Amino acid sequence: MGDQVRAGIVGAGFIGAVHAHAVRAAGAVVARVAASTPDRSAEAARRLGALAPAATAEELIESGDVDVVHICTPNSLHVPLARRALAAGKAVVCEKPLAMTLADAADLTAAAAGRVATVPFVYRFYPAVREARARIAAGEAGPLHLLHGAYLQDWQAGGAPAGWRGEAAEGGEHRAFADIGVHWCDLVEFTTGHRITRLSARTSGGGTATTVLFETDAGASGSMLVSQTSVGRRNVLRFSLDGAAAAYEFDQELPETLHVGGLAENRAVHRGSPSASPAAARYSLLPPGHPQGYQDCFNAFVGDTYAAMADEAPDGLPTFADGLRAAVLTDAVIDSTSFGAWVEVRPS
Repeated sequence: MGDQVRAGIVGAGFIGAVHAHAVRAAGAVVARVAASTPDRSAEAARRLGALAPAATAEELIESGDVDVVHICTPNSLHVPLARRALAAGKAVVCEKPLAMTLADAADLTAAAAGRVATVPFVYRFYPAVREARARIAAGEAGPLHLLHGAYLQDWQAGGAPAGWRGEAAEGGEHRAFADIGVHWCDLVEFTTGHRITRLSARTSGGGTATTVLFETDAGASGSMLVSQTSVGRRNVLRFSLDGAAAAYEFDQELPETLHVGGLAENRAVHRGSPSASPAAARYSLLPPGHPQGYQDCFNAFVGDTYAAMADEAPDGLPTFADGLRAAVLTDAVIDSTSFGAWVEVRPS
């Protein structure tokens, strides 16, 4: 591999374009793009600024001018494409869910051992999230006892079609949790250091909404709600992490501020604040007052993935092991909903 990383992107929809922007922001080149047909691949290569199209995903993976394969396809294709890319010796960035079954997620994670293989849990890369994580790790909050929040969208409200995500082979009956609920769980586990050990879940609306009560290995309890039919909620990912001495609140639609609740006063810590931790400052790339958002997080994630390809070890980089963790939690949600009971979450 030369100095400039050469990326291949399989899948050219919305998320494929996000990946392409992040590839270029990392100083890499989009070498090839593959879509569902050769004609669509050619169109996508023009639209995404790739050097060349690939007639098929398999051709892209085997190409000698691709160092890392970004898999942005429907869910059912993640496992075969990721396996092929790993077998070809390529680094892999795979959209979640990593696999449609827990067994496949475990097998794929094992196959990726010792390799650069990442999953875009990109909300970890907001500076406010890193700030909350640093303060919790420093003990500022004291013991955390309550973790709560929601991830709400409205793109399926009013009977809007779910597209391929609504197909049984792609999303299934718990698709909202598998699609976005795992983002909330990953974000809260990453920020707090807690792991969810028991949960009780209910899924409704044909898979468009799930509520979860849970307990953690560090003695906290919590709740979360995920919905893709909440009218007026475009992309509300929010959490509150409540401790004995402080609480932290974050809202992805207002990402420049971490709200810190205290016994004497409440404070708003803005991105770029002189009091920010080094962990937060590392991802604060623009001057204060110039908002950073979702694409900036994605850029940081891809940049850290490519740094790992150069044998660096960026803190908090989400790997296939984190994709497996999401599959474990999804499996527990399915079991709890099916049995109508609290279930233990398998270790992962």
